Parts: sequence; structure tokens; C-alpha cells
Amino acid sequence: MGTYFLIGQAIEWQGLPFKLTTGLFGTTFYLLTGFHGLHVFTGIVLQLIMVVRSFIPGNYDRTHFGVSATSLFWHFVDVIWLILFSLLYLWQP
Repeated sequence: MGTYFLIGQAIEWQGLPFKLTTGLFGTTFYLLTGFHGLHVFTGIVLQLIMVVRSFIPGNYDRTHFGVSATSLFWHFVDVIWLILFSLLYLWQP
């Protein structure tokens, strides 16, 4: 789903009527959505690491810290997206 999000973000960026240098809103929009996209990409990399580690016998101990940390990271990214979506897409001054 993260990959689909990044593809959708790239498609959206191509069709926007404003650019990074089109004033405060354009700069803020690209900065916030770009930084969020970077976190989504980081989450994808973390999940790929977890998948690779899962094929190595005995690689996970009883705490499964990597899996828990990756899960918490994705929850953080999801909550931030709810806030960004509300501010950038729903709230119109």
C-alpha cells in the first residue's frame, strides 16, 4: 500500500496547478507531502528488511523488537497522514 501511495503522490504532483515556488501554499504543500512520502519510503524499506529477516531461521527472538518497531512506525506515519490530509485537502480557508 505504501508503494501505491508513492505512485499516487507522483501522479498527483504531475497534475497540480501550482509548483514548489508558487507561494507559501505551494512550498508548504510540497514540503509536507514530500517529507511524508520520505517516511512512507522508509516504512517500505523497514518492511522489506523484516521480510528478509523472516527467512533466516532463529533471527527473531522472543521480543520481536524489529517487527514491533516497524509496526509502530507505520502507525505514526498513518496518524501524520490523517493530520496532513485534514489540513491540506479538507480544510479550506
